[in-house]
Amino acid sequence: MAAAAADFAQSKQAMSYALCKHLDRDPNSISSTLIKESDIASLFSHIVNNPQDEVKKWVEFSSNFASSDGEQHALLGNLNQHLSQMSVLLASGFIPSVADIVVFATVQVFMCHLSDSELQKYPNISRWMDYIQNVVDFGTSLQKINVTKSVFSPPPPSHPKKADKGDADPTSKKAVSGQKIADKSDGTAVSKKAAGENKVPGDKAIPASAKNDKPSGDKKKTPGKKTEGAAEKALQKSAEKDSECNVSILNIQVGVILKAWKHPSADSLLVEEIDLGAGNVRQVVSGLAKFFSPEELVNRRVVLITNVKPGKLRDVMSAGLVLCASNSDHTVVEPLIPPEGAKLGERISFAGFDGKPEDVLNPKKKQLDKITPHLRTDENGIATFRGVPFTTSAGPCRSSVPNADVK
Repeated sequence: MAAAAADFAQSKQAMSYALCKHLDRDPNSISSTLIKESDIASLFSHIVNNPQDEVKKWVEFSSNFASSDGEQHALLGNLNQHLSQMSVLLASGFIPSVADIVVFATVQVFMCHLSDSELQKYPNISRWMDYIQNVVDFGTSLQKINVTKSVFSPPPPSHPKKADKGDADPTSKKAVSGQKIADKSDGTAVSKKAAGENKVPGDKAIPASAKNDKPSGDKKKTPGKKTEGAAEKALQKSAEKDSECNVSILNIQVGVILKAWKHPSADSLLVEEIDLGAGNVRQVVSGLAKFFSPEELVNRRVVLITNVKPGKLRDVMSAGLVLCASNSDHTVVEPLIPPEGAKLGERISFAGFDGKPEDVLNPKKKQLDKITPHLRTDENGIATFRGVPFTTSAGPCRSSVPNADVK
């Protein structure tokens, strides 16, 4: 732990850089001498004027953390508890404040030296830190903490198993059904024979073998064929229904927002220009105006469905759907965050759900309505389909909003 107990020179440099960026100031306006000679509270006061009382409390927390050798775990326990119901340190939103910046820069130097088992003691801090380090620019002073290792092995998908069971059941039902029909038919023939022989004993008797040789045998086969045909049609219909609810039909890709502006005729909508790499830039309309300003979305990496049918939303063309996590009362909404290192245009995959996406989704089939109820973030904020993570070559996509619906 000697490295973790070292001075916080890198933390102060990263904090100064991020605060200046957050406040639209030039990071070079803060001299390296001032950063080196100031403590955390003094440096913060030099950059941020008249902070709120709540912010001052977190600055005090950071100062105590940096100077309290041996008490960091107790302070982390308090921070972890505070973040159990919060996405960021202040208020109930999800936009980082200066408080998030100063606390992150302070605790990061300690957290990056913890073992995996020690990190697991602070799941809420790990979730928060992973979010902050991906949305706040700290320059190059701090190394990023990898908190995604524990979620790279997704649970076995339930979908293929259900399909196997569905394939087996119709076959067994056909066999049993065919047997019952045959037995019933044989029983009917025998009872009729017996009744005929008792009623008219004086008539010429038709040998039993002859009766059995009559075309009744053909009649027995007909119901079996009808049952088999109906079962095959039912199986085919079930397979088609399953395919419509399979996430593999969606083309979900990584993009970055180049521009964003207010919708000209709808206060709740924003229009974004999103780059998918290789010159593929498209316009998308999203209902994010109540949660983000256009400026906050610029240069933000997002995850979007790109094979929805293009159409106009209030007279503005939209050719995609940005996927967002939302809490239960819809007061917190934010776009999903692809991991650092995911390539623009990269398609999101789901273990166990292989297949090519449809060129364009058919709105009449309401495919999205069948799939989106199964899209959620888990307790760690990992985006999932039926418990299987949204996966890129650089790891899973996530959100700062745990246990949330994704639409």
